[in-house]
Order: sequence, then C-alpha cells, then structure tokens
Amino acid sequence: MGHSIQPVLVGVGQTLDRPTDLSEARSPLEMMRATSLACSDDAGISSHQLEEIDTLAVVNTVGPRLMTNPPARLAHAIGVDRANQYLTSTGGNTPQMLVNHFAKEIVYERTSMVLLSGAEALDSLSRSSKTDYPLNWVEEEGAETKPASRFSEERPGTNDTEAAHNMVAPIVTYPLFENALRRHYDISLEEHQREIGKLFARFSEIAKDNPYSWFPTARSAEEIALPTIENRYVGFPYTKFMNAVMQINQSASVLMMSDVKARSLGIDESKWVYLHGHCDIDDVWNVSERINFHSSRALEIGLAKVFDMAKTTADEIDFFDIYSCFPAIVEITRDILGMNPSDPRPLTVTGGLPYFGGAGNNYSMHAIATMVERLRQNPGNLGLVTANGWYLTKHALALYSTRRPNSPFDLSGAVALNTEIASLAHPIMDAKPEGKGVVDTFTVIFGRDGQPEYGLVIGTLYNSRRFVAHIKADRELLEKMTREDPIGLRGRVVNGETTNVFDFD
Repeated sequence: MGHSIQPVLVGVGQTLDRPTDLSEARSPLEMMRATSLACSDDAGISSHQLEEIDTLAVVNTVGPRLMTNPPARLAHAIGVDRANQYLTSTGGNTPQMLVNHFAKEIVYERTSMVLLSGAEALDSLSRSSKTDYPLNWVEEEGAETKPASRFSEERPGTNDTEAAHNMVAPIVTYPLFENALRRHYDISLEEHQREIGKLFARFSEIAKDNPYSWFPTARSAEEIALPTIENRYVGFPYTKFMNAVMQINQSASVLMMSDVKARSLGIDESKWVYLHGHCDIDDVWNVSERINFHSSRALEIGLAKVFDMAKTTADEIDFFDIYSCFPAIVEITRDILGMNPSDPRPLTVTGGLPYFGGAGNNYSMHAIATMVERLRQNPGNLGLVTANGWYLTKHALALYSTRRPNSPFDLSGAVALNTEIASLAHPIMDAKPEGKGVVDTFTVIFGRDGQPEYGLVIGTLYNSRRFVAHIKADRELLEKMTREDPIGLRGRVVNGETTNVFDFD
C-alpha cells in the first residue's frame, strides 16, 4: 500500500434537458450516459481507456425508481460492465461522501479508477403525469434486473413523532432553524426577511450566468423576500423563491482516480484536482433533540477537521459551494466559517438549489463538477464544498485545489468525531407530552392558495424534555405568529390521537 498516492478528480460532465416535446425527453439513464462520456472527453481519454473504470457508483434518484439496477444499466451503457457497482441511499450529502470514500479506497489501492454519476428527470415526469403523455423510458428486454448493491443503508431522517407532525418534508422542517436563527441574531422579523433576501439574491446572480442552471434569472432581494401571489409563503419565513426546486432535468458525473493511474493514462496534469481535506459527520440525528436550532456542532467539528487536514483557514478559501436548499443552512455554515454577511466572496459556484436547481440527491455532484472547472481556471486556489443530507443532519465536506498537497493523503475517518457528537448532552423528546412548556422555535405552513394552514412548534417542557406540537388551524392566530414572534412564549401542550397540540397562555 503506497500512502504517497494522491486521489485526483480528472473529468467532469454536466447536462440539463429542456424538451419542448415530451417525446424528446431524455431519461435519467440517457443523461447519465451523456455526462459520463463527457467526463472521459474532459479528461482527454479514449473510449478504450474509459473501459478501465473499475468502480461505478450512482446517486439514488429522489423521484420514482425508473430502473431496477441503475448502476448496472449505466455500466452497460458505457461499456464497463465488469466494474464494481453501487447505488447510494437518500441524502444530498451522498455525492461528496462518495468522493471522500473512494478517495480513501484509491489510496488503499482497492480501486484505481472511479466514476460517480447521478441524474433527475422530475420535470419531465411531472409534465408526463399532468398530461398523461407516456414517457418511453422502459427497461430493455433481457437487461440485468437484479437489485443494485447498496453503498449505504437507508435510515429515516425523522422519528415517528416528527413524521406525524409532517417534519419529513424539508419545507416544514428548515423554517424551524430559520426562525431560531432570527431570534439568535436578535433582529426583527422584517429585518431578517430582508437579510435572507439579500443572501439569496447573490446566489441567483451566479445562477444567471451558469449554462447548466434551471432558472438562469437574477432576482432582487426584494423579489425574493416579499410574499406575493407568485412568491407565496411556503413555510414561514420562507417564500417560494427561498426553497430548493427539485422539478428539474439535470445530470452530473465525476471521474476520479489515483495520480499514478492518471499519469499512466496520459491525462494532462492541468486537469488534476486534489482533495486537501475531507470529512463526513452526522449531527444529533433527530431534529427535535438538537442542542439548539441556530447552530450545528457536527458541522463545526467537521469543518475544523477539514481545515486542520489542509493546514489552512476559512480566510484562505477562494471559492465556496455551501449547500443551499434553504437560507438557514447557508447562514449556519457562514457563521461557523466566521464570515461576515458583507464578505465579497460568493458562497456558491453553481447558483444554489433554488436557482441553479435542486437536483435531488445529486445537487452536490454539480457543485463538485463546477468547482473542478473553477479551480482549473484559477490554478492553486482553494475551493470548499459542503453537502448536506436530511435536515442539517448528514454533512460531507471537502477542500479542493489543483495544487498538490504537501503531505500524504489523510486516511483518518470521522468515527471518533461521530462518537463525540453522539455523546453530547442534548434534550430528549417526549413523544406524548402533557403540561406546560415554552416555545423554542416555530413555523407556519401555508397552502398553495397563500393562506396559512397550520402552525408547528418545538418547545421545552418544564421537566426539560422537548416536545413537537401543532398549533390549531386558527387563521387569525397563525397570521399573528408571522407578525409577532412567539419564541419564548409559554403555553400548554396536550397529546392527541395523532398529533400533539399546543395552546398559548
């Protein structure tokens, strides 16, 4: 085993599909094939050399399963059937997690040439269901139908109580972090709304100039922040323009290998991008039991690990792609990095999930591919990619550069770090709460008609246990919660048949 081996990213490919006619819509497999072959073109290798891929991993789709075994289908489509094949579990962290994992496998010499790919076609699927137009994406006869090998096992992102209160949906859960952040910043509802509008306006400016953006339109801070008929509240304080959009058709792939392999294939070193630091780490799993709702201890520890590996600091980073499904995760990451909101460095290279497009679990593959291109254009610069799964739960992080690291690739994992997080003292949730409590954070969920439907609170009982509860559907009360901050108010929670209900004193 040669620890002097360095893993390098050598090829990237991206595409998006905007068919005017659904008869021309490309399937996820067709898009993955296109971006996989684009990787070989980008690296400057032949189709014969591409056949030397010995590992292939596909990021699981968010939409309906269209193939029995996506990795086998892709392997067959590009002529690498003999490669070891894997399919990931759910999570926006998975593209970066794959890079981190297989970088180690490359250094351990258990693999030498790895293709990572993913695609979503949720826009075409949605259009098909609305028009009853059949998409001709059937599996070919005689093709491999055995289940794919799992790269990692599925684990639900919520417990039963959270799920009963609709917290499976990110549009319900992430606003809980945002309202807690606003309280932590000690600013008014109006001022905070303007600030998150400014934050995401900068993202939309980047998306405008990205040829792979689903929404290549720059929006003003006011346009993003203010609720209108076209930009209704979804989960207060988030308007529609602050939410990740998954109804897209996009694909991205990345080709990585050992520097030894890259040299043997004759790949120009100007194409090589190295990992200078990496980490995968999980927070306290259930949102209702987090230490607080305005920070992430796991993300803080994980970023410190990455910077320690790279012997650098956030001040030295030139490019960022911070996972941006909703403003809260960007703000929390920015706070951990010690960055001021006025820092001139953009926090995305793609344009972010609401504007570039929230390509399901595969968004960060696009971030990595775009980061590779940006770093090649700026040799020696450093780029940070953060990826997130569930609800600020699973973090995958990496620092990239075209500059070769000064030290051997760090093979240390995050087992000790995850143990540290798991051992942290944190509140325990009461699944059947009864009695008085105080509101820790909240949101109000709106319908498509722009009217409030119900409220959701996470609070603390007088015995220090946490509770999750709905606010009864009283329109006047729900609207008042969007004007007057209820965090810190007291009331009584009762356990109902299906959900808990909280009444303010």
